[in-house]
Amino acid sequence: MKRLIAVLLTAGFLAAGTLIAFAAEPPAEAKFEAKNGAVTFNHTLHTGKVADCATCHHAGVEAGACRKCHGVDAAAPSMKDVGHKACKGCHKDQNGPTKCNECHKK
Repeated sequence: MKRLIAVLLTAGFLAAGTLIAFAAEPPAEAKFEAKNGAVTFNHTLHTGKVADCATCHHAGVEAGACRKCHGVDAAAPSMKDVGHKACKGCHKDQNGPTKCNECHKK
């Protein structure tokens, strides 16, 4: 029984360490496909400008899981609505690009 507990604890610490390492090193960029052209999000640029990751990410939701709810679950706003409200709203406040073709590339 002690050995089982030790193995489970070790596995838990390894999993937690992996999650912490992943959280500390986000992908350099993410690409979101859209009807009027894909949006390539430069994560490295944005992490230097946004102090709190929760500004953009839900707490407890795995990275890259946006489309698991947005655009699928009727209770969640569409990806288009999220992008235009959150991203474009922040871009207006921070003097970032706000015209369609500045983010959407065909």
